[in-house]
Amino acid sequence: MIFSLTPPLLELLILSIVDQGDSYGYQISQRIKPVSGLKDSALYPVLKRLSEHRYIEAYDRQFQGRNRKYYRMTEPGRGYYQMLVREWQAYQDQIAEIIRGQKGADDEQGTVYEAVKEEAAASSEG
Repeated sequence: MIFSLTPPLLELLILSIVDQGDSYGYQISQRIKPVSGLKDSALYPVLKRLSEHRYIEAYDRQFQGRNRKYYRMTEPGRGYYQMLVREWQAYQDQIAEIIRGQKGADDEQGTVYEAVKEEAAASSEG
C-alpha cells in the first residue's frame, strides 16, 4: 500500500482485531501486514502503550507447551475504540467528499475527536 499507517489508525486496527476476539501479537501483526508492511517489532510498543492506557489487557495462555501472550479488550478500550471508529468514519467521509469534488462540511464543525476532547476538558474543569 502506498498510504501511510498513522499511529491512531494502527491503534484502530489493533483494537478492531482484539475486539473481534482475544488475540496474540503475531496473529495481530499478520492481520495488519497486508495494509501496512508493519514489522512485528513495531507492533509490540503499540500493544504496550495500549496496555498502559488500560485499553487492552494481556494474559498468558499455554499453546503447544509454550506460553503465548494474548490481549483482550477492556471497557475503557471499548470506549476508545468506538471513538476511533467514529473519527475514522468522519475522516473517510471527508476524504470521499474531496475525491468526489463535493463541498465539505463547515470548517467550524470540527471532528469527532475534537468534540470528545472538548467534552473531556469541560467535565474535568467542573
